[in-house]
Amino acid sequence: MCGDICVVVETLRGQVAEITYVMLAAGRQLAQGLKTKLTAVLLGQGVQKLADTLGAADRVAVLEHPALAEFNPDAYLTALAAVFAGRTPRVILCGHTAMGTDLACGLARRLKLPVATSCRTFAIEGPDATFAALTCGGKLIAAGRLPDPSCVATVMAGGYKADAGKVAKTPPIETLPVPAGLDAVRTRFKQYIEPPAGDVDIAKQPILVSVGRGVQNKDNIALAEELAKALGGVVSGSRPVIDQVWLPSTRLVGKSGKQVKPKLYLALGISGAPEHAEGMRDAELIVAINRDEKAPIFGFAHFGAAVDVLELIPALTARVKQA
Repeated sequence: MCGDICVVVETLRGQVAEITYVMLAAGRQLAQGLKTKLTAVLLGQGVQKLADTLGAADRVAVLEHPALAEFNPDAYLTALAAVFAGRTPRVILCGHTAMGTDLACGLARRLKLPVATSCRTFAIEGPDATFAALTCGGKLIAAGRLPDPSCVATVMAGGYKADAGKVAKTPPIETLPVPAGLDAVRTRFKQYIEPPAGDVDIAKQPILVSVGRGVQNKDNIALAEELAKALGGVVSGSRPVIDQVWLPSTRLVGKSGKQVKPKLYLALGISGAPEHAEGMRDAELIVAINRDEKAPIFGFAHFGAAVDVLELIPALTARVKQA
């Protein structure tokens, strides 16, 4: 793994998480630009079968142990520190997720490596690899060089398409030895506690009618709900709508809410701030309605209209019902 780009595979309940494929797409770009190999590091128990889904990597390094069956930061850090000790990968990529950030910081501390966080994209400039990272809630982009000879970086969703990291190929597998200390970790995974059943999961909806500050008040949410019903979709919202409790927090789309990829995303009165865009820019079709023709959302919407959203919604609902 010396000099490799290494992706720490993220799994949940025996399935590879989507952020892993985003990291593989980013890692493939870095590996090609730096003329090195891309290695996927897969931890768990009985997970070797998942290597077939990691075809974007040049090889998959698998470490299995009962203590790694479910995510346990104590066990995972012990394992990863042993895997990378003395090997000096060029870059270790972790997801910018609850699991990934936990691992990245702890791993960097144990290996005494610098960390670049919230990375959205990477680039090759001569002999150097650079990163662009979101900061200040997505309002600013910080750019810099990935420290060498080795560093850790967390990768955010949105900069690369997950599909670019899904390659139908079976990579060679390297089985790693179990390091000392896994049997003596201080924490143990006991069980998953499911959240109570309640609101719909907007991440699974094919059609979302999403509302922002432009709907003006809570009473006008009913207009969006009527349109969503006519379309066969669900109402979601941006941060200002959720903060004012016009919709429950389960309907929040954005960096601090849900990442959604519906077939249709209808944005009503949403400006398109980076925090919101982070959660919905991968929708198959984005239609934006906003009175401000200079609103950022028009920069990535497929179709749009600079009109009063409160005038358009009733007319659009009537047309949909008629159709």
